Amino acid sequence: MNYLAIVIDLDPNIVRIGPLLITWHGVFSVLGIIAAARLGFWLFEKDEPAVKGRGGDGLAWMVIFGLIGARLLYVWENFRLFENGQLLRIFALTEGGISQWGGLFGAMLGAWVWTRRAKVSFWKLLDAGGPAAMIGLAVGRIGDVINGEHHGSPTNLPWGVVYVNPNTLGQPGIVVHPEVAYEMVLCLGILALILPFHQRIKRRVPDGVLGLIYFGVYATGRFFLSYLRLDPAVFIGLRQAQLASALMVVLAVILIPVLVWRASKAGEPAQATPSNA
Repeated sequence: MNYLAIVIDLDPNIVRIGPLLITWHGVFSVLGIIAAARLGFWLFEKDEPAVKGRGGDGLAWMVIFGLIGARLLYVWENFRLFENGQLLRIFALTEGGISQWGGLFGAMLGAWVWTRRAKVSFWKLLDAGGPAAMIGLAVGRIGDVINGEHHGSPTNLPWGVVYVNPNTLGQPGIVVHPEVAYEMVLCLGILALILPFHQRIKRRVPDGVLGLIYFGVYATGRFFLSYLRLDPAVFIGLRQAQLASALMVVLAVILIPVLVWRASKAGEPAQATPSNA
């Protein structure tokens, strides 16, 4: 029996202006991007002073690639929603429907493209991008909690959430795990544990390692939290988010030793920047 069921009676839609629908999901997604950009480029400029004043161009590359990646992965996973004359809804970003991991991997690709063009270190930007992604995801999840679009599994724990608004995207009248709220706590917990020591750790490890630690720890937690969702399995019993999380963990496990080996082979101190690649 649930002793604490948080009732959410908020309309996921804020206002419609002509064909444009403004949702809580869209608002907090934008606020999350702003928070991530502020923290990320503040840390990046401390590590790479030469980039000061040039962050706007980099942000544009990451946001554009991130949005494309987020939407494409969502559309691929939910292609049935866009059949039967609904193809134009693919571009209706304000209605919600983006893939978190698609956005993260897309933003990483945009960051790589920009650093190649700007001739700055991708690995240093990745270090700053780790905490930036955590704060951005935490803020963005507020909209998901309100909308209820990511369905949690029913729970008989002493807490849960129930959606009662007629327009909710959640499961009306069913007490479920607030899984996206758990993800928000995960992101904030990672920030609380690592961010106070961010600069100290950076001085002791090669560039890129710290960013991979942020993403690897998050991906591990996200993998297990996905079991509390009702997302369909897509491969060997795993959900799409679990496969993406597993990919991120594998990348971190492979790349961290490679970066450490490259730094030691070059005879550089741990904090020296490997060549931009």
